[in-house]
Amino acid sequence: MNTRLIASWLIGAPAAVVGLGLVIQLAALADPSLYFAWGYYFEVFVGGLLQGVMYSLVALGFVLIFKASSTFNFAQGSMVLFAALTMVGFIEWGLHWTIAFALTMGVMVLLAMAIERVVLRPLVNQPHITLFMATIGIFYFLDGFGQTLWGSDVKSLDIGMPRTPVIVLENVFDGGIMINQFDLVAALVGGALVLGLAVFFQKTRIGRALRAVADDHQAALSVGIPLKTIWVVVWTVAGIVALVAGVMWGGKMGVQFTLALIALKALPVLILGGLTSIPGAIVGGLIIGAGEQVAEIFLGHFIGSAIQDWFAYVLAMLVLLVRPQGLFGEKIIERV
Repeated sequence: MNTRLIASWLIGAPAAVVGLGLVIQLAALADPSLYFAWGYYFEVFVGGLLQGVMYSLVALGFVLIFKASSTFNFAQGSMVLFAALTMVGFIEWGLHWTIAFALTMGVMVLLAMAIERVVLRPLVNQPHITLFMATIGIFYFLDGFGQTLWGSDVKSLDIGMPRTPVIVLENVFDGGIMINQFDLVAALVGGALVLGLAVFFQKTRIGRALRAVADDHQAALSVGIPLKTIWVVVWTVAGIVALVAGVMWGGKMGVQFTLALIALKALPVLILGGLTSIPGAIVGGLIIGAGEQVAEIFLGHFIGSAIQDWFAYVLAMLVLLVRPQGLFGEKIIERV
């Protein structure tokens, strides 16, 4: 394992442990019964971890695009909404969800090819801010185009994932802990996706080409790396990640406009984990998902509710002050 990753983890882990201990102590002052209700505490913590995997699914798309172009993809949220709307539209035509999923994957491939040809190819070797502004245009286009094709009403997306909560660890905690089966399945799917992407981009030639393209477009072209092919591949993978995230989030809260805004919750995940790290996206999601759930339950006695709305952003701000590149991000050293 990279020594810098180990060092990052050693820096972040003690801080997380200290913060966790502080939360428990504050909870004990507010309500002593919570301090000893370890089953309840563990249930909240696990629920937060499962929620964090859902955040990581969205954050992954940002990491993939950033690794290929060093540009933040503002359109990732609208890609999640567009993919979910398209799949629901195919299902409403009477297709089985598996066929609808496969067809939507094909649509995302075509979308990646169109973005590369129409938007990215004319902007080769342009400043990063130009590419960023282009992704803002893609965001608004996909948001309007998707709702024009499939409508703007809230739609349900049910692919048969179990939703009944289950009681586990009854022999460990009094009464056991309750886990939502939907969140558990979504976490397993997200974990498998993260593992596959980590292997793909770390062990394949395309992964190495991505890093070269991100550093310098012109230099990558000069050594024979097909820039347009790399961009199509990475936008295709980001589109498939957006589809999986859209299925999970759409199945949980319905396919609606707010799916496009879920990307805003992925921003602190990226800042915490690191913009260039796939493992960082999942670790950042887990920390923020668990942290906001624990804070909502145990700190609400002191500062009121709705902590989940701002906790992630405050945590990201604090991380920026100490480690701007995130826990797993690479520290850039420029020699002059």
